[in-house]
Amino acid sequence: MNKPYLIAEIGINHNGDLEIAKKLIDNAVKARFDAVKFQKRDIELVYDKNLLDSPRESQWGTTQREQKEGLEFSKNEYDYINEYCSKQNIDWFASAWDLNSLNFLDSYNLKYNKIASAMIVDKSFLKEVALKKKYTFISTGMSTVDDIDQAVKIFKENGCDFELMHCVSTYPMKVEDANLITINSLKEKYKCNVGYSGHENGVVVSLAALQFNISSLERHITLDRTMYGSDQAASLEFKGMMQLTDSIQKYMKAIGEPSLGKIIDAEVQIAKKLRAHIKI
Repeated sequence: MNKPYLIAEIGINHNGDLEIAKKLIDNAVKARFDAVKFQKRDIELVYDKNLLDSPRESQWGTTQREQKEGLEFSKNEYDYINEYCSKQNIDWFASAWDLNSLNFLDSYNLKYNKIASAMIVDKSFLKEVALKKKYTFISTGMSTVDDIDQAVKIFKENGCDFELMHCVSTYPMKVEDANLITINSLKEKYKCNVGYSGHENGVVVSLAALQFNISSLERHITLDRTMYGSDQAASLEFKGMMQLTDSIQKYMKAIGEPSLGKIIDAEVQIAKKLRAHIKI
């Protein structure tokens, strides 16, 4: 069994603040994650004008437009993130929610693309991602079998390597909704690698997913779960991140190799002591 590729999902938990993003990247590095992931949107394409012009009180203003603009990083900020992650020796990529954002991200020569669960039903978008021929993580939250069939078909037809990620799109997810056995169903049906993208509180469910030999594990991260934002409550703070990666390390060590009938060196003297009264 191999260790899964560990993705720290920053998403929009940076709240439009580059200093918060830097701290989250630093935490991911310290906690030994392999990558950090963001979300990128062109709000003029993702949201309609009526919604954007509607009222919403936030730290950025009084409309939905001001709130959503406040959460988006500009090119200058992504330029900085690209350089900072390179210096920190950690991968970064992002889930694009529209074609403008997909093409914007492509300018950074990133290793991976990501299909967010919300986007798996957009056939034209899936095709454009697949045409990039870049390894793609595809989350399956809120998806029917037909939705997943369609996505897999598009990526296979366009010769783009991918893996599915079992996901339940509730924030936070209830433990009883995890249905981790679905990971095996996805592997059996689609004959591909399958990861797990978790939105639950704590680390127990994510650790349980390891028994299904997942290829990747993605968790949202935050500096403080009480911060502003819809994803914060379903995220791991630094202590939780360390608990997760430390536990994964112990899990991988504990699996070991078959040792039927083998007495390890540390057992020899103990066996002599505890069996001293037995006449063989």
